[in-house]
Amino acid sequence: MSAMDPTEVFRQEASELFEVLEGALLDLGQRPDDRELVDSAFRALHTIKGSGAMFGFDKVASFTHEFETAFDRVRKGEIKPTQELISVALAAKDYIRALIEEPQTTDDIIGEGILDDLKRFVSSDQPASPVAEITEAPSLAPGERKQAGWHLHLEFESHILRNGSNPLDLLEDLCKLGPCFVVPITDGVPFLDEMEPEDCYLKWDVKLHAACDKDAIDDVFMFVQDEMKLTLSPLEHVEAPPAPLFQLLDEEPVPAAMVEMPAPAVEVAPALVVEEPAPKSEIKREAPPVVRREEAKREERGIATVRVQAERLDELMDRVGELVIAQARLTQLASAGSDLSIKMIAEEIERLASSLRDTTMGARMVPIGSLFGRFRRLVHDLSRDLSKPVEFVTSGEDTELDKTMIECLADPLVHLIRNAIDHGIEDSATRAANGKTEQGRIELAAVHSGAQVLVTVKDNGGGLNTARIRAKAEEQGLIAAGAAHSDHEVHQFLFHPGFSTAQTISALSGRGVGMDVVKRTIENMRGSIDLSTQPGQGTTVTLRLPLTLAIIEGLLIRVGEGRYIIPLSAVEECVELTAEDERSRGRNFLNVRGNLVPFLRLRELMTASGRPDKHQKTIIISTGETRVGLVADQIIGNHQTVIKSLSKLHSDVTIFSGATILGDGTAALILDVAQLVAMAQSKVEKHHISEAA
Repeated sequence: MSAMDPTEVFRQEASELFEVLEGALLDLGQRPDDRELVDSAFRALHTIKGSGAMFGFDKVASFTHEFETAFDRVRKGEIKPTQELISVALAAKDYIRALIEEPQTTDDIIGEGILDDLKRFVSSDQPASPVAEITEAPSLAPGERKQAGWHLHLEFESHILRNGSNPLDLLEDLCKLGPCFVVPITDGVPFLDEMEPEDCYLKWDVKLHAACDKDAIDDVFMFVQDEMKLTLSPLEHVEAPPAPLFQLLDEEPVPAAMVEMPAPAVEVAPALVVEEPAPKSEIKREAPPVVRREEAKREERGIATVRVQAERLDELMDRVGELVIAQARLTQLASAGSDLSIKMIAEEIERLASSLRDTTMGARMVPIGSLFGRFRRLVHDLSRDLSKPVEFVTSGEDTELDKTMIECLADPLVHLIRNAIDHGIEDSATRAANGKTEQGRIELAAVHSGAQVLVTVKDNGGGLNTARIRAKAEEQGLIAAGAAHSDHEVHQFLFHPGFSTAQTISALSGRGVGMDVVKRTIENMRGSIDLSTQPGQGTTVTLRLPLTLAIIEGLLIRVGEGRYIIPLSAVEECVELTAEDERSRGRNFLNVRGNLVPFLRLRELMTASGRPDKHQKTIIISTGETRVGLVADQIIGNHQTVIKSLSKLHSDVTIFSGATILGDGTAALILDVAQLVAMAQSKVEKHHISEAA
């Protein structure tokens, strides 16, 4: 699809507005008296409606209008937003999204049912005033004097009609505040042959006879404030008008020009200019209103941004990767020669390539808060379905992660949060019996830790039942009965395919499908997953993820004639393999400062030919609490690694996660740390079983 396709622009902007709307509705359920949340929801709805009408999404505009009308009593403060009303409003939001993303498969009957539910929840014995109701003047005794209201001068940008806004609708909303005397100003209307049919040439002079505050008037024009000039001054001590000065109906609006009522005497204060119109040279007519509003906000913050397709960023990252490889080859050739000028150029290109790499990677980084916001709705719905009150708390939303990582991270987090609510959080009665608060708590946090991002999901539920997990593992033959295993090792069986301790199968869990997929997904992202728990206090799941999947810092090693890359973020230290360690071939354990660490001989795994080096090196790697040593012939040094995926023919080779091109043009395989650790753990378990036998 073309980058300039206006329909795609609308869908992207609507997606952002849906996040705003959903967030406002969920917050409104917690803070029903927060006026700003109501206004935020209405701004999002109004923008979706206007932009939808402009781009030809008539069903979206019609349904959203009905949504606004039904929800209007909440905005007026006549009813409180209950949890039931919020749930229906969220369903209405989902229906609008479906109308935009899948208009051909959306059932109109569903939308009608949602609107019926909305009207039922907002209805009461005193219905809200209909839109077509005539606004009458306040009842005052003849000659009584009081503040009559406001004198307004309205001047809209000429393109306002093209953006889906109608000045007559705004005047209608203004009339709801009180009786109005409206006079159109036609000085700017050109001759017919010079007129653009989609431009607005009229201005309006309005006298509003209502004792309302300025905020009420600002609310009427809140969606078009960046597309108009509003001059506002109070009307003071005016004789009460004898009759309604202006009536504006839905069925047949009465043109202001036909009203020949004489204007009352007024005392006009100095005019207050609320907002100056944007220079016409800066107006982007092809963009929907929300785009211009966001650009205006960014300009106020001094930040210039531009929307770029994700595919272009991926392509740019590939080109930078090729440049890094070429730069490495140039550096190697320059170091082999004696020409100082070539070496200087190579160093300069290396500096520029490194800077370009960091800039490109930074362009791909997005705040993880864009992902966290999705789970508020998940927690809300699960809390309702399971009848478990749950508080959802997030932190570290500004932590940045590669956009590809965020896309891959969504499904694992969904499963972890579902598990935390379904298995972790107890029901209200159990929590009360254990002296806990009735409301459970789910914490989702992200934080930078060196070259990694740690994402944690923490609950304050009952914690893991280690005894039950051990019994289930013995039942499935995963461990020998009575075998010595630490609690941490026992908890790892939760990631075994088909493993589940749930006593009943429900729509949410119980079939043993999920945690193994979570672990596999995280490991495919070159990350790791850790579990920690406190009985009766809760469980914490920690995901350790690299910042990006494109370029990593690696440790280049040699095994025989082959060279391999170990992700530097997994390396703890390097030690020399001693003669004592060599003699313990049957045990394969290192003594590192009093701690036994299992190790793997990479020459055996890679079936390397020739004799091993006399002084072999051991690289200690770790994932979570598990440490493993990898024995290699030589440690060459750090290497900036551009990751290339392996072909499908190598899909069964699990100990490699990819490959890279070295400076001399040869390839080096990237070791999969998680698979190597799992292999070492398997050998340790076999060793324990043989000793027990």
